[in-house]
Amino acid sequence: MTITRVLDQLDRIYLGKPEITRLCCTALLADGHILLEDVPGTGKTLLAKSIAKSFEAEFTRIQFTADLLPTDIIGSDFFNVQTQTFENKTGPIFTNILLIDEVNRAVPRTQSALLEAMEERQVSIGGVTYKLPEPFFVIATQNPIESAGTFALPDAQLDRFLMSLQVGYPEAEEERQLILQTISKTRHAVHALMSSETFLAAQREAEDVRVHEDVVTYLLALIQETRKHPLVEVGASPRATLALVKASQAYAYIEERRFVTPEDVQAVAIHVLAHRLTLTLEGDVKSSKRAILADILERVDVPVEKV
Repeated sequence: MTITRVLDQLDRIYLGKPEITRLCCTALLADGHILLEDVPGTGKTLLAKSIAKSFEAEFTRIQFTADLLPTDIIGSDFFNVQTQTFENKTGPIFTNILLIDEVNRAVPRTQSALLEAMEERQVSIGGVTYKLPEPFFVIATQNPIESAGTFALPDAQLDRFLMSLQVGYPEAEEERQLILQTISKTRHAVHALMSSETFLAAQREAEDVRVHEDVVTYLLALIQETRKHPLVEVGASPRATLALVKASQAYAYIEERRFVTPEDVQAVAIHVLAHRLTLTLEGDVKSSKRAILADILERVDVPVEKV
């Protein structure tokens, strides 16, 4: 599959994190947006750029800052003195893959301007609705440690991201390779390997991956546990349930299977659900969202194939 070639290229460029590159491609195949969270210098922007360039699609990058206005993103109407008419100037959001660096540095008003685009794939300018190009994805990065000059993303916007991924540091050997590539100036170039048409066709194929009733029952059991857990105040919503189904289908498709297994659900569950949970005050002190989900995955019985 062409998506396999994309994964191979990403693994050569973004060293030591094959599970992260696989999850990113899974989210895109599931028609979802990605939030990359980690400390500065872990290659979040490099990863986002490499993903964008691997597809023959239009790519735009926006650096979010505190003085960025909603019109700087979606565009605005302006008065043309020569023609004496109002004309529309579209913003950088009219692209296929939109990379937003440090999304939590913009004020809530600007962050909210993304909501309609992320959910509906459209924006409203001067009372007129404009459809965004297909495909359309947002890959956003944020530093979860630094708080000065940042604004927490509202729950409504967090819920629009299909996955939240924590990149993490590379292993020592991968970091050694990174140093050697930098010294020898032999960093791999990124080539466009998949056209928009091919990608949209792959999306449709991923949607047709079969989900057995037993897997649905298992998936729902996981969702119910997030709602009953004593350290969770607000569990996974029905939107989160559907997101988990789509992500599991896409992951199975990348694994070149036409059906979803419980292992596919387990591979994506933490990344799909963690940012959608709200913990109790006690939960914030005692545990983390990802640790709670890992515990749930450990406790819920996994369906086995009947002999």
